[in-house]
Amino acid sequence: MAGADTHSPLIESRTELIEAMSRGCKPQSEWRIGTEHEKHVFHTNPLRPVAYDGPNGIRALLEGVEAKTGWHPFYDGENPIGLRNNEVAGGISLEPGGQFELSGAPQTDLHASAAELAEHMRIAKKIAAPLDIHFLGLGVTPLWSVDEIPAMPKSRYGIMKPYMEKVGTLGTSMMFRSCTVQTNLDFSDEADMVKKLRVAVALQPIATALFANSPFVDGRESGYLSFRSHIWLHTDNDRTGMLPFAFDEGFGFEQYADYALDVPMYFVIRNGQYVNVAGESFRDFLEGRLPQLPGEKPTIKDWEDHLSTIFPEVRLKQFLEMRGADMGDERSVTALSAFWTGLLYDDIALEAAYEMIKPWSREERDRLRHDVPRLGLDAPHDRSNVFDVAAQAVGIAQAGLVRRNRLNNEGKDETIYMAPLEETLHLAKTPAERWLDRYHNEWNGDLTRIFNQAEI
Repeated sequence: MAGADTHSPLIESRTELIEAMSRGCKPQSEWRIGTEHEKHVFHTNPLRPVAYDGPNGIRALLEGVEAKTGWHPFYDGENPIGLRNNEVAGGISLEPGGQFELSGAPQTDLHASAAELAEHMRIAKKIAAPLDIHFLGLGVTPLWSVDEIPAMPKSRYGIMKPYMEKVGTLGTSMMFRSCTVQTNLDFSDEADMVKKLRVAVALQPIATALFANSPFVDGRESGYLSFRSHIWLHTDNDRTGMLPFAFDEGFGFEQYADYALDVPMYFVIRNGQYVNVAGESFRDFLEGRLPQLPGEKPTIKDWEDHLSTIFPEVRLKQFLEMRGADMGDERSVTALSAFWTGLLYDDIALEAAYEMIKPWSREERDRLRHDVPRLGLDAPHDRSNVFDVAAQAVGIAQAGLVRRNRLNNEGKDETIYMAPLEETLHLAKTPAERWLDRYHNEWNGDLTRIFNQAEI
């Protein structure tokens, strides 16, 4: 098996597929909060996207952050495509259209998450300013088409892009012009994972509504409050969606592994190079029947790479990833982690949330997933609407954070990070609707104004 990752053993049994996820089980004392977010990048003079190369490009931004932080670059060929913080997990990576992503280190509480984010933004903006690079906190870039956005030099995206164009209508929009916020949370055992996953999947459309922040695309109104979420409905149905099987009796790590085995592959990495196996079966790989690598069988690392190319609304790895929210301002990034931490890291809150979603049918969950991108908090649900569900979920989360009782240096608990959600509920308007109000009134239809007001 020349060229495979010599540090990763061959998969010898089905048990190892399951262990790639079950190894994440840990006692509550070791639970952490991971926050990831993506930011659009743009120049102002003139207003345009940012290319990778050149004195004011993404590469220059990466190299400046490297010099400031001492984080270590990683490469695709000769091109740096991200930075790793070797002292703790976490780092910076580039999405296909240059979206600048921070994968935060696992933090003990939301106060630490907020501090990490603030420090990252301080450094990133300091390096970016002389380059006329700015960061935009929206779920979808509002002006530029996919073809107008320079591609980053990452081999995996060269494989994904043509495949996306075959299996969906908006996959390249997902790649090049969308930005999300993601919260990663732990579980104690299989039963805890199942309960959290079910709550998280069912409530993901509620999070989408609360954080809806992408009402524009191609220089005009998109017709959606979260066009980013709409994009995911038209990306690749084999690897996206609401995981209906997770609500079946007997669901656990093994059933998720079975699901992942049937998701078509993208690539295999050999000798640092990406081998295009788009559309092939991991089951065939296990049998040594990949046409591109005849006779070779996968390693644990190959399986972990494959798990990272699955994009459901909640993704299971060695932790749970909440994937339903648009990018927003700095406060909203931590607010997403506050929402999910309050719901899932307190036993009373988790039970209350589970009881709330337990009666929902698959059809109701799917209807929410399809209605919310367009209607937001006004989407209908059970003789009422999403606003009422969101208010209940936010209340449960706040109570969970109060019981956690994690205080900062000023003696304030983690509920301080829920303020953006309280504002949304008080106004009964999503962030997207507030942008639309400005667009139709004070901006007089000038969408370029959003680059100043949504800059983070």
